[in-house]
Amino acid sequence: MTQLPPGISFSSQRGRLRQDVGLVVLTGEVDISTAPRFKDDLVALVEEGVTHIVVDLTAVTFIDSTALGVLIGGVRRLHAGGGQLILVATGRPVLRALTLTGLDKVFTICASREQAVAAL
Repeated sequence: MTQLPPGISFSSQRGRLRQDVGLVVLTGEVDISTAPRFKDDLVALVEEGVTHIVVDLTAVTFIDSTALGVLIGGVRRLHAGGGQLILVATGRPVLRALTLTGLDKVFTICASREQAVAAL
């Protein structure tokens, strides 16, 4: 597990919304020091046979290019197996990063988990 400097809060939790739909919930700052934990959760879900993943970014306060790279890798891995990766994002830091990089046109971005599942 990644060691974080004091005062930096981050968590990545994985689970399932349905048998074929995984969920990763991120909180705090997702950057070069925390992105490996996020990647581990994405890869674990794919290895467990999940074909679709919802990544909940509503509690993310900062996201950097490393974390965006993990998202891109995840979508490529899922698309190769006929699946999808859908984002749940409402916060300005995440939406701004996605818009500035043009990734808002690559990912399906929803305002809630319910909308994300309905988009599958």
